[in-house]
Amino acid sequence: MELKNIRESITYKTRVTVLSGAGISAPSGVPTFRGGADSLWENMRPEELATPQAFSADPEKVWRWYDWRRGLLEPCKPNAAHYALVELENIAGNVTIITQNVDGLHQLAGSTNLMEFHGSIWVTRCLKCNEEKINRTVPLPIIPECECGGMLRPGVVWFGEGINPGIMQASIEASSNCDLFLVIGTSGLVHPAAGMAHIAKDSGATVVEFNLEPGGVSSHTDLFVTGSADLTVPQLISE
Repeated sequence: MELKNIRESITYKTRVTVLSGAGISAPSGVPTFRGGADSLWENMRPEELATPQAFSADPEKVWRWYDWRRGLLEPCKPNAAHYALVELENIAGNVTIITQNVDGLHQLAGSTNLMEFHGSIWVTRCLKCNEEKINRTVPLPIIPECECGGMLRPGVVWFGEGINPGIMQASIEASSNCDLFLVIGTSGLVHPAAGMAHIAKDSGATVVEFNLEPGGVSSHTDLFVTGSADLTVPQLISE
């Protein structure tokens, strides 16, 4: 099977589900924050900061870290892979993107049916009234407050927290009812998101992976496309 065959098989009736990870945003200059120098901030790792316990103990420190991350992400723009998925919506009738990323680049590109599995760094949630809002202010006040006077927290899923049940159910349904499942730039090692590829495969979908190297779901794919996402994913919609 070649990518050409996949491209030629897509029609307006094709149901497509996408699982995207850090690799789709790397060409946009988004740091991974996991491993290497990017993972350290004031000698602390994400696993020590992105937890309810860390926020409860020192919300100012956690917010300073997120404000620093937002500052790094603010100038990043969607790349050709993000825009290719938007264009795919004009070709296939049903495209759902399940993203593990919190950078908001899919939204900026214009994708419309998006499941933010781990939330968004550009969303704030009030601990008092529970209201969520998009907030792209950089830098943020430390500590930001809601209009109701409550303390805000980042609208992301922290270590030790569960995935939003609605997002989880919608992702499972999209994975089990698709004809084509695309894995783009994810190691396939972080569950439960990685399990979506297995659900799609078991449900009879064709699974195509775009990645720099094989990962946790590669043994279940019908086609593996090697290379940077911004160079390979656009090939799905054009020669």
